[in-house]
Amino acid sequence: MASHSSGDISEVKFLTVAEVAAVMRVSKMTVYRLVHSGELDAVRVGRSFRVPEDAVNDYLRKSFFQTG
Repeated sequence: MASHSSGDISEVKFLTVAEVAAVMRVSKMTVYRLVHSGELDAVRVGRSFRVPEDAVNDYLRKSFFQTG
């Protein structure tokens, strides 16, 4: 995973809410809830949101748990 400590925002890949929902296999409403609750970082662009790909990966990594 690339480090963004250099502050170069041009290297960040942004996903739409629909793309995040598809990656996470959840509804768009679930993604909006995560964004509004602050659990998932997002940038507002006009009336829509864009979610950094790293934020999705981090959320999934933190949410993952072992069963059994």
